[in-house]
Amino acid sequence: MSASRWQARLWHWQRLSALVLGLAVAVHLVVIVVAVRSGLTAAALLGRTQGSWIFGGGYLVFVLACAVHAPIGLARVVEETLGWRGARVAWLAGAFALLLLGAGLRAVWAVVGGPWA
Repeated sequence: MSASRWQARLWHWQRLSALVLGLAVAVHLVVIVVAVRSGLTAAALLGRTQGSWIFGGGYLVFVLACAVHAPIGLARVVEETLGWRGARVAWLAGAFALLLLGAGLRAVWAVVGGPWA
């Protein structure tokens, strides 16, 4: 695959993930406003999310979109500021994607996985 085609695919995936992130953030803010107006505390809200795979699924989508979106942007910033190219940038972006994915999945599990999480 040519470099220009690869860049076009990365651009596509970053834009698609940005769309998903925008929707996820909007839903997240609505949930926060509704919870606050209902008088729920953080503890009460976490008590309601334990075992709720609907909440978990929603936040899982957010985590996956972050794990796609942020590493692509990081790679562009590193290329522009540090002048790194090729495999070095790809490894950095891949490692960052795995870090985000791992931390995000752990956070989702902590919110919905139950008291043993």
